[in-house]
Amino acid sequence: MIKDNQRFFNRLHVVADAVTIAAMYILSWWIRFVLMEQEAGTGVLSWQYYFMLLAFIVPGYLILYAECGLYTPKRGSSGIYEFFNIVRANLMGAGIIMMLFYLFHVGDFSRGMLGIFMALNILSAAAIRRIIRLSLQYIRKKGYNLKQVLLVGYSRAAEAYIDRITANPQWGYEIRGVLDDVVPRGTLYKGIRVLGDIDNLIYILPENKLDEIVITLSLVQYDKLEQIVDLCEKSGIHTKFVPDYGNVMPSNPFTEDFEGLLVANIRYVPLTNSVNFFVKRVIDLLAAVAGIVITSPIMLITAIAIKLDSPGPVIYKQERIGYHNKPFVMYKFRSMCMQDAETEKQGWSKKGDARVTAVGRFIRRTSIDELPQFFNILKGDMSLVGPRPERPQFVEKFREEIPRYMVKHQVRPGITGWAQVNGYRGDTSILRRIQYDLFYIENWSLGLDFKIMFLTIFKGFINRNAY
Repeated sequence: MIKDNQRFFNRLHVVADAVTIAAMYILSWWIRFVLMEQEAGTGVLSWQYYFMLLAFIVPGYLILYAECGLYTPKRGSSGIYEFFNIVRANLMGAGIIMMLFYLFHVGDFSRGMLGIFMALNILSAAAIRRIIRLSLQYIRKKGYNLKQVLLVGYSRAAEAYIDRITANPQWGYEIRGVLDDVVPRGTLYKGIRVLGDIDNLIYILPENKLDEIVITLSLVQYDKLEQIVDLCEKSGIHTKFVPDYGNVMPSNPFTEDFEGLLVANIRYVPLTNSVNFFVKRVIDLLAAVAGIVITSPIMLITAIAIKLDSPGPVIYKQERIGYHNKPFVMYKFRSMCMQDAETEKQGWSKKGDARVTAVGRFIRRTSIDELPQFFNILKGDMSLVGPRPERPQFVEKFREEIPRYMVKHQVRPGITGWAQVNGYRGDTSILRRIQYDLFYIENWSLGLDFKIMFLTIFKGFINRNAY
Protein backbone atom coordinates (compact mmCIF):
# COMPACT_ATOMS: atom_id res chain seq x y z
CA MET A 1 0.00 0.00 0.00
CA ILE A 2 1.09 3.56 -0.65
CA LYS A 3 1.03 4.53 3.04
CA ASP A 4 3.51 1.71 3.77
CA ASN A 5 5.77 2.70 0.88
CA GLN A 6 5.69 6.49 1.04
CA ARG A 7 9.44 6.78 0.50
CA PHE A 8 9.26 4.60 -2.63
CA PHE A 9 6.23 6.56 -3.85
CA ASN A 10 8.08 9.86 -3.38
CA ARG A 11 11.10 8.54 -5.30
CA LEU A 12 8.79 7.41 -8.11
CA HIS A 13 7.29 10.89 -8.10
CA VAL A 14 10.74 12.47 -8.40
CA VAL A 15 11.64 10.17 -11.31
CA ALA A 16 8.35 11.05 -13.06
CA ASP A 17 9.09 14.77 -12.60
CA ALA A 18 12.64 14.35 -13.93
CA VAL A 19 11.37 12.60 -17.06
CA THR A 20 8.65 15.23 -17.52
CA ILE A 21 11.04 18.17 -17.12
CA ALA A 22 13.45 16.67 -19.67
CA ALA A 23 10.60 15.86 -22.07
CA MET A 24 9.10 19.35 -21.84
CA TYR A 25 12.53 20.91 -22.37
CA ILE A 26 13.13 18.84 -25.51
CA LEU A 27 9.60 19.54 -26.73
CA SER A 28 10.16 23.27 -26.18
CA TRP A 29 13.35 23.13 -28.25
CA TRP A 30 11.47 21.28 -31.02
CA ILE A 31 8.62 23.82 -31.02
CA ARG A 32 10.99 26.79 -31.07
CA PHE A 33 13.51 25.59 -33.64
CA VAL A 34 11.68 22.97 -35.74
CA LEU A 35 7.98 23.75 -35.65
CA MET A 36 8.63 27.48 -35.89
CA GLU A 37 11.16 26.75 -38.64
CA GLN A 38 14.10 28.55 -37.09
CA GLU A 39 17.39 26.72 -37.14
CA ALA A 40 19.32 26.54 -33.89
CA GLY A 41 22.37 27.80 -35.70
CA THR A 42 20.78 31.20 -36.33
CA GLY A 43 20.84 31.80 -32.62
CA VAL A 44 24.57 30.87 -32.54
CA LEU A 45 24.01 28.14 -29.92
CA SER A 46 23.88 24.60 -31.29
CA TRP A 47 21.38 21.93 -30.34
CA GLN A 48 24.18 20.12 -28.46
CA TYR A 49 24.58 23.16 -26.20
CA TYR A 50 20.85 23.29 -25.43
CA PHE A 51 20.67 19.59 -24.60
CA MET A 52 23.85 19.72 -22.54
CA LEU A 53 22.10 22.11 -20.18
CA LEU A 54 19.61 19.36 -19.29
CA ALA A 55 22.23 17.95 -16.93
CA PHE A 56 21.83 21.10 -14.81
CA ILE A 57 18.19 22.03 -15.46
CA VAL A 58 16.62 18.71 -14.43
CA PRO A 59 18.29 18.40 -10.98
CA GLY A 60 17.92 22.15 -10.44
CA TYR A 61 14.18 22.02 -11.00
CA LEU A 62 13.81 18.94 -8.80
CA ILE A 63 15.50 20.86 -5.97
CA LEU A 64 13.14 23.80 -6.52
CA TYR A 65 10.14 21.43 -6.49
CA ALA A 66 11.31 19.98 -3.19
CA GLU A 67 11.89 23.43 -1.69
CA CYS A 68 8.37 24.49 -2.74
CA GLY A 69 6.83 21.49 -0.94
CA LEU A 70 5.79 19.50 -4.00
CA TYR A 71 6.92 16.17 -2.55
CA THR A 72 4.93 16.31 0.67
CA PRO A 73 2.10 13.78 1.17
CA LYS A 74 -1.18 14.70 -0.57
CA ARG A 75 -3.27 14.10 2.54
CA GLY A 76 -4.66 17.37 3.87
CA SER A 77 -3.22 19.50 1.06
CA SER A 78 -5.15 21.61 -1.43
CA GLY A 79 -4.85 21.30 -5.21
CA ILE A 80 -5.01 25.06 -5.84
CA TYR A 81 -2.09 25.76 -3.49
CA GLU A 82 -0.12 22.91 -5.02
CA PHE A 83 -0.64 24.57 -8.42
CA PHE A 84 0.55 27.86 -6.96
CA ASN A 85 3.73 26.14 -5.73
CA ILE A 86 4.29 24.65 -9.19
CA VAL A 87 4.03 28.12 -10.72
CA ARG A 88 6.32 29.54 -8.02
CA ALA A 89 8.98 26.85 -8.60
CA ASN A 90 8.95 27.39 -12.35
CA LEU A 91 9.11 31.16 -12.07
CA MET A 92 12.07 30.80 -9.72
CA GLY A 93 13.70 28.36 -12.13
CA ALA A 94 13.28 30.66 -15.13
CA GLY A 95 14.53 33.61 -13.08
CA ILE A 96 17.66 31.72 -11.97
CA ILE A 97 18.40 30.62 -15.55
CA MET A 98 18.07 34.19 -16.82
CA MET A 99 20.29 35.48 -14.02
CA LEU A 100 23.00 32.89 -14.77
CA PHE A 101 22.89 33.70 -18.49
CA TYR A 102 23.36 37.36 -17.63
CA LEU A 103 26.24 36.69 -15.23
CA PHE A 104 28.05 34.43 -17.70
CA HIS A 105 27.20 36.62 -20.72
CA VAL A 106 25.21 33.95 -22.56
CA GLY A 107 23.19 36.24 -24.77
CA ASP A 108 22.13 33.84 -27.51
CA PHE A 109 19.99 31.42 -25.53
CA SER A 110 16.42 31.61 -26.87
CA ARG A 111 14.18 33.45 -24.40
CA GLY A 112 11.23 32.26 -26.46
CA MET A 113 12.18 28.65 -25.85
CA LEU A 114 12.55 29.35 -22.14
CA GLY A 115 9.04 30.84 -22.06
CA ILE A 116 7.59 27.84 -23.90
CA PHE A 117 9.41 25.48 -21.54
CA MET A 118 8.07 27.27 -18.45
CA ALA A 119 4.47 27.14 -19.74
CA LEU A 120 4.66 23.47 -20.77
CA ASN A 121 6.42 22.49 -17.55
CA ILE A 122 3.76 24.16 -15.38
CA LEU A 123 0.92 22.51 -17.30
CA SER A 124 2.51 19.05 -17.34
CA ALA A 125 3.49 19.13 -13.65
CA ALA A 126 -0.02 20.29 -12.71
CA ALA A 127 -1.59 17.58 -14.88
CA ILE A 128 0.56 14.82 -13.35
CA ARG A 129 -0.29 15.92 -9.83
CA ARG A 130 -3.95 16.23 -10.67
CA ILE A 131 -3.97 12.66 -11.99
CA ILE A 132 -2.15 11.44 -8.87
CA ARG A 133 -4.55 13.33 -6.59
CA LEU A 134 -7.65 11.95 -8.36
CA SER A 135 -6.19 8.43 -8.35
CA LEU A 136 -5.51 8.58 -4.62
CA GLN A 137 -9.00 9.93 -3.94
CA TYR A 138 -10.50 7.08 -5.97
CA ILE A 139 -8.39 4.48 -4.14
CA ARG A 140 -9.36 5.91 -0.74
CA LYS A 141 -13.03 6.08 -1.74
CA LYS A 142 -12.85 2.34 -2.36
CA GLY A 143 -11.55 1.87 1.19
CA TYR A 144 -7.87 1.36 0.38
CA ASN A 145 -4.78 3.30 1.47
CA LEU A 146 -6.50 4.55 4.63
CA LYS A 147 -4.52 5.61 7.70
CA GLN A 148 -5.87 4.20 10.95
CA VAL A 149 -5.87 6.87 13.66
CA LEU A 150 -6.60 6.77 17.39
CA LEU A 151 -7.27 9.94 19.40
CA VAL A 152 -6.06 10.15 22.99
CA GLY A 153 -8.13 12.64 24.98
CA TYR A 154 -11.59 14.07 24.35
CA SER A 155 -11.52 17.88 24.03
CA ARG A 156 -12.37 20.80 21.78
CA ALA A 157 -9.22 19.93 19.87
CA ALA A 158 -10.47 16.35 19.39
CA GLU A 159 -13.82 17.58 18.06
CA ALA A 160 -12.09 20.05 15.73
CA TYR A 161 -9.84 17.27 14.43
CA ILE A 162 -12.81 14.94 13.87
CA ASP A 163 -14.69 17.76 12.11
CA ARG A 164 -11.92 18.20 9.58
CA ILE A 165 -11.35 14.50 8.97
CA THR A 166 -15.04 13.72 8.44
CA ALA A 167 -15.43 16.76 6.15
CA ASN A 168 -12.49 15.61 3.99
CA PRO A 169 -12.73 11.85 3.36
CA GLN A 170 -10.37 12.26 0.38
CA TRP A 171 -7.52 12.74 2.87
CA GLY A 172 -7.72 9.03 3.63
CA TYR A 173 -7.86 9.03 7.45
CA GLU A 174 -10.05 6.64 9.43
CA ILE A 175 -10.51 7.46 13.11
CA ARG A 176 -10.89 4.25 15.07
CA GLY A 177 -12.03 5.95 18.26
CA VAL A 178 -11.10 8.09 21.27
CA LEU A 179 -9.58 7.23 24.64
CA ASP A 180 -10.46 9.48 27.59
CA ASP A 181 -10.57 9.30 31.39
CA VAL A 182 -13.43 11.77 31.88
CA VAL A 183 -15.95 11.34 29.05
CA PRO A 184 -17.97 8.10 29.51
CA ARG A 185 -17.25 5.09 27.33
CA GLY A 186 -19.67 4.84 24.40
CA THR A 187 -20.03 8.61 23.94
CA LEU A 188 -20.42 9.41 20.24
CA TYR A 189 -19.35 12.46 18.26
CA LYS A 190 -20.08 12.37 14.51
CA GLY A 191 -19.91 8.59 14.55
CA ILE A 192 -16.62 8.43 16.48
CA ARG A 193 -16.93 6.54 19.75
CA VAL A 194 -15.09 6.89 23.07
CA LEU A 195 -13.60 3.41 23.49
CA GLY A 196 -12.42 3.57 27.08
CA ASP A 197 -9.78 4.97 29.42
CA ILE A 198 -6.37 6.27 28.35
CA ASP A 199 -4.74 3.37 30.23
CA ASN A 200 -6.01 1.09 27.43
CA LEU A 201 -3.11 2.39 25.33
CA ILE A 202 -0.93 -0.22 27.06
CA TYR A 203 -2.99 -2.97 25.42
CA ILE A 204 -3.76 -1.24 22.11
CA LEU A 205 -0.24 -0.17 21.08
CA PRO A 206 1.35 -3.66 21.04
CA GLU A 207 -1.30 -4.83 18.54
CA ASN A 208 0.40 -2.58 15.95
CA LYS A 209 -2.82 -1.98 13.98
CA LEU A 210 -2.59 1.83 14.06
CA ASP A 211 -0.78 4.20 11.72
CA GLU A 212 -0.97 7.31 13.90
CA ILE A 213 -1.73 8.37 17.46
CA VAL A 214 -3.12 11.88 17.79
CA ILE A 215 -2.94 13.32 21.31
CA THR A 216 -5.92 15.65 21.85
CA LEU A 217 -5.96 15.96 25.64
CA SER A 218 -8.04 18.65 27.31
CA LEU A 219 -6.15 21.29 29.27
CA VAL A 220 -7.06 19.73 32.63
CA GLN A 221 -5.38 16.46 31.60
CA TYR A 222 -2.02 17.87 30.52
CA ASP A 223 -0.32 16.32 33.54
CA LYS A 224 -0.61 12.99 31.64
CA LEU A 225 0.97 14.34 28.44
CA GLU A 226 4.59 13.38 29.17
CA GLN A 227 3.65 9.83 30.15
CA ILE A 228 1.50 9.35 27.01
CA VAL A 229 4.17 10.72 24.67
CA ASP A 230 6.78 8.42 26.25
CA LEU A 231 4.47 5.41 25.85
CA CYS A 232 3.65 6.22 22.21
CA GLU A 233 7.28 6.81 21.22
CA LYS A 234 8.33 3.48 22.70
CA SER A 235 5.74 1.79 20.49
CA GLY A 236 7.27 3.31 17.35
CA ILE A 237 3.90 4.57 16.08
CA HIS A 238 3.91 8.02 14.51
CA THR A 239 2.51 10.45 17.11
CA LYS A 240 0.99 13.91 16.67
CA PHE A 241 -0.11 16.48 19.22
CA VAL A 242 -3.09 18.79 18.74
CA PRO A 243 -3.09 21.38 21.59
CA ASP A 244 -6.35 22.31 23.26
CA TYR A 245 -5.47 25.99 23.55
CA GLY A 246 -6.21 26.95 19.93
CA ASN A 247 -8.62 29.63 21.13
CA VAL A 248 -5.78 31.29 23.04
CA MET A 249 -2.55 30.58 21.17
CA PRO A 250 -1.94 31.29 17.47
CA SER A 251 -1.78 28.41 14.99
CA ASN A 252 1.94 29.07 14.45
CA PRO A 253 3.24 30.39 17.79
CA PHE A 254 6.40 32.49 17.97
CA THR A 255 8.75 31.08 20.59
CA GLU A 256 11.82 32.44 22.36
CA ASP A 257 14.63 30.64 24.14
CA PHE A 258 15.37 32.05 27.59
CA GLU A 259 18.54 30.05 28.38
CA GLY A 260 16.85 26.72 27.68
CA LEU A 261 13.38 27.80 28.84
CA LEU A 262 10.82 27.78 26.01
CA VAL A 263 8.67 30.92 26.01
CA ALA A 264 5.70 31.10 23.63
CA ASN A 265 4.21 34.45 22.67
CA ILE A 266 0.43 34.58 22.88
CA ARG A 267 0.34 36.70 19.77
CA TYR A 268 3.10 37.21 17.23
CA VAL A 269 2.49 39.62 14.36
CA PRO A 270 5.36 39.53 11.81
CA LEU A 271 4.36 42.96 10.47
CA THR A 272 5.35 44.59 13.75
CA ASN A 273 8.91 44.03 12.51
CA SER A 274 10.10 47.33 10.98
CA VAL A 275 11.74 45.68 7.97
CA ASN A 276 8.63 43.62 7.14
CA PHE A 277 6.46 46.70 7.61
CA PHE A 278 8.64 48.78 5.27
CA VAL A 279 8.88 46.11 2.55
CA LYS A 280 5.12 45.57 2.54
CA ARG A 281 4.51 49.33 2.34
CA VAL A 282 6.85 49.72 -0.65
CA ILE A 283 5.10 46.88 -2.48
CA ASP A 284 1.71 48.43 -1.64
CA LEU A 285 2.73 51.77 -3.12
CA LEU A 286 4.08 50.20 -6.31
CA ALA A 287 1.00 47.99 -6.66
CA ALA A 288 -1.39 50.90 -6.03
CA VAL A 289 0.24 53.07 -8.71
CA ALA A 290 0.25 50.15 -11.17
CA GLY A 291 -3.35 49.31 -10.28
CA ILE A 292 -4.54 52.87 -10.87
CA VAL A 293 -2.78 53.06 -14.24
CA ILE A 294 -4.00 49.65 -15.44
CA THR A 295 -7.62 50.02 -14.27
CA SER A 296 -8.07 53.72 -15.11
CA PRO A 297 -10.13 52.93 -18.28
CA ILE A 298 -12.40 50.64 -16.26
CA MET A 299 -12.79 53.27 -13.53
CA LEU A 300 -13.64 55.95 -16.10
CA ILE A 301 -16.32 53.78 -17.76
CA THR A 302 -17.72 52.82 -14.34
CA ALA A 303 -17.92 56.47 -13.25
CA ILE A 304 -19.86 57.39 -16.40
CA ALA A 305 -22.20 54.40 -15.99
CA ILE A 306 -22.95 55.27 -12.34
CA LYS A 307 -23.68 58.89 -13.25
CA LEU A 308 -26.08 57.84 -16.01
CA ASP A 309 -27.77 55.15 -13.92
CA SER A 310 -28.84 57.11 -10.83
CA PRO A 311 -28.46 60.56 -9.22
CA GLY A 312 -25.73 61.10 -6.66
CA PRO A 313 -21.94 61.14 -6.38
CA VAL A 314 -19.78 58.63 -8.22
CA ILE A 315 -17.55 57.89 -5.22
CA TYR A 316 -19.11 56.64 -2.01
CA LYS A 317 -17.25 57.50 1.19
CA GLN A 318 -17.75 55.45 4.33
CA GLU A 319 -16.07 55.46 7.72
CA ARG A 320 -14.25 52.24 8.56
CA ILE A 321 -11.98 51.15 11.40
CA GLY A 322 -8.41 50.47 10.37
CA TYR A 323 -4.87 50.14 11.64
CA HIS A 324 -4.53 50.55 15.43
CA ASN A 325 -8.33 50.93 15.75
CA LYS A 326 -8.24 54.33 14.05
CA PRO A 327 -11.16 55.38 11.82
CA PHE A 328 -10.57 56.35 8.20
CA VAL A 329 -12.68 57.18 5.16
CA MET A 330 -12.80 54.30 2.66
CA TYR A 331 -13.60 54.97 -1.00
CA LYS A 332 -15.83 52.83 -3.20
CA PHE A 333 -17.80 53.35 -6.36
CA ARG A 334 -21.38 54.09 -5.31
CA SER A 335 -23.54 51.01 -5.89
CA MET A 336 -26.71 52.04 -4.05
CA CYS A 337 -29.31 54.76 -4.34
CA MET A 338 -28.74 57.79 -2.13
CA GLN A 339 -30.01 57.23 1.42
CA ASP A 340 -29.86 58.91 4.80
CA ALA A 341 -27.33 57.88 7.45
CA GLU A 342 -29.83 55.93 9.58
CA THR A 343 -31.06 53.84 6.65
CA GLU A 344 -27.50 53.07 5.68
CA LYS A 345 -26.74 51.70 9.15
CA GLN A 346 -29.46 49.06 8.91
CA GLY A 347 -26.85 46.44 7.97
CA TRP A 348 -25.35 44.57 5.05
CA SER A 349 -27.23 44.42 1.80
CA LYS A 350 -29.19 41.20 1.29
CA LYS A 351 -30.20 39.30 -1.81
CA GLY A 352 -32.68 41.36 -3.80
CA ASP A 353 -31.92 44.55 -1.81
CA ALA A 354 -33.91 47.34 -3.49
CA ARG A 355 -31.24 49.92 -2.56
CA VAL A 356 -28.71 48.43 -5.00
CA THR A 357 -28.75 50.02 -8.47
CA ALA A 358 -28.51 48.09 -11.75
CA VAL A 359 -24.92 49.22 -12.29
CA GLY A 360 -24.21 48.68 -8.61
CA ARG A 361 -25.24 45.04 -8.78
CA PHE A 362 -22.74 44.40 -11.57
CA ILE A 363 -19.80 46.26 -10.04
CA ARG A 364 -20.39 44.53 -6.69
CA ARG A 365 -20.39 41.07 -8.27
CA THR A 366 -17.18 41.83 -10.17
CA SER A 367 -15.52 43.78 -7.30
CA ILE A 368 -15.10 46.81 -9.57
CA ASP A 369 -16.64 48.90 -6.78
CA GLU A 370 -13.44 48.30 -4.75
CA LEU A 371 -11.04 49.87 -7.28
CA PRO A 372 -11.03 53.39 -5.72
CA GLN A 373 -9.40 51.82 -2.66
CA PHE A 374 -6.09 51.99 -4.55
CA PHE A 375 -6.17 55.65 -3.47
CA ASN A 376 -6.69 54.54 0.15
CA ILE A 377 -3.45 52.56 -0.22
CA LEU A 378 -1.59 55.65 -1.45
CA LYS A 379 -2.89 57.58 1.57
CA GLY A 380 -1.62 54.87 3.92
CA ASP A 381 -5.06 53.86 5.22
CA MET A 382 -5.06 50.46 3.58
CA SER A 383 -2.85 47.74 2.11
CA LEU A 384 -3.31 45.63 -1.01
CA VAL A 385 -3.61 42.47 1.12
CA GLY A 386 -5.04 42.36 4.64
CA PRO A 387 -8.25 41.86 6.64
CA ARG A 388 -11.25 43.73 5.28
CA PRO A 389 -12.11 46.84 7.37
CA GLU A 390 -15.51 47.11 9.04
CA ARG A 391 -17.85 49.95 10.02
CA PRO A 392 -17.60 51.34 13.59
CA GLN A 393 -20.99 50.03 14.75
CA PHE A 394 -20.13 46.49 13.67
CA VAL A 395 -16.67 46.67 15.25
CA GLU A 396 -18.31 47.55 18.57
CA LYS A 397 -20.73 44.65 18.15
CA PHE A 398 -18.22 42.01 17.06
CA ARG A 399 -15.53 42.91 19.61
CA GLU A 400 -17.90 41.57 22.31
CA GLU A 401 -19.25 38.60 20.34
CA ILE A 402 -16.27 37.26 18.36
CA PRO A 403 -13.15 36.05 20.24
CA ARG A 404 -9.94 37.88 19.23
CA TYR A 405 -11.84 40.05 16.75
CA MET A 406 -9.81 43.17 17.55
CA VAL A 407 -6.50 41.46 16.70
CA LYS A 408 -7.24 42.18 13.01
CA HIS A 409 -6.56 45.88 13.66
CA GLN A 410 -2.89 45.20 14.39
CA VAL A 411 -2.24 45.39 10.63
CA ARG A 412 -3.52 47.64 7.86
CA PRO A 413 -6.81 46.49 6.30
CA GLY A 414 -6.66 45.29 2.71
CA ILE A 415 -8.54 45.31 -0.57
CA THR A 416 -8.28 41.52 -0.69
CA GLY A 417 -7.31 39.01 1.95
CA TRP A 418 -6.93 35.39 3.01
CA ALA A 419 -10.57 35.19 4.08
CA GLN A 420 -11.78 36.63 0.76
CA VAL A 421 -9.90 34.16 -1.47
CA ASN A 422 -11.31 31.34 0.68
CA GLY A 423 -14.86 32.45 -0.05
CA TYR A 424 -15.65 34.55 3.03
CA ARG A 425 -16.87 37.78 1.47
CA GLY A 426 -20.10 39.72 1.77
CA ASP A 427 -22.89 38.03 3.72
CA THR A 428 -20.86 35.12 5.14
CA SER A 429 -19.79 33.87 8.58
CA ILE A 430 -17.94 36.57 10.54
CA LEU A 431 -16.45 33.95 12.86
CA ARG A 432 -14.90 31.99 9.99
CA ARG A 433 -13.73 35.22 8.36
CA ILE A 434 -11.90 36.23 11.53
CA GLN A 435 -10.27 32.81 11.79
CA TYR A 436 -8.81 33.26 8.32
CA ASP A 437 -7.78 36.85 9.09
CA LEU A 438 -5.95 35.72 12.23
CA PHE A 439 -4.13 33.03 10.29
CA TYR A 440 -2.96 35.68 7.82
CA ILE A 441 -1.86 38.10 10.56
CA GLU A 442 0.09 35.45 12.47
CA ASN A 443 1.65 33.80 9.42
CA TRP A 444 2.33 36.82 7.21
CA SER A 445 5.07 36.61 4.61
CA LEU A 446 5.66 38.14 1.20
CA GLY A 447 5.05 34.69 -0.25
CA LEU A 448 1.62 34.54 1.39
CA ASP A 449 0.80 38.03 0.06
CA PHE A 450 1.75 36.99 -3.48
CA LYS A 451 -0.24 33.77 -3.11
CA ILE A 452 -3.34 35.76 -2.11
CA MET A 453 -2.86 38.14 -5.05
CA PHE A 454 -2.51 35.13 -7.35
CA LEU A 455 -5.65 33.48 -5.96
CA THR A 456 -7.57 36.76 -6.17
CA ILE A 457 -7.02 36.77 -9.94
CA PHE A 458 -8.62 33.34 -10.25
CA LYS A 459 -11.40 33.40 -7.69
CA GLY A 460 -11.36 36.69 -5.82
CA PHE A 461 -12.90 39.13 -8.30
CA ILE A 462 -16.31 37.45 -8.73
CA ASN A 463 -18.15 37.82 -5.43
CA ARG A 464 -21.15 35.45 -5.31
CA ASN A 465 -22.10 36.78 -1.87
CA ALA A 466 -22.34 40.42 -2.99
CA TYR A 467 -25.90 41.73 -3.33
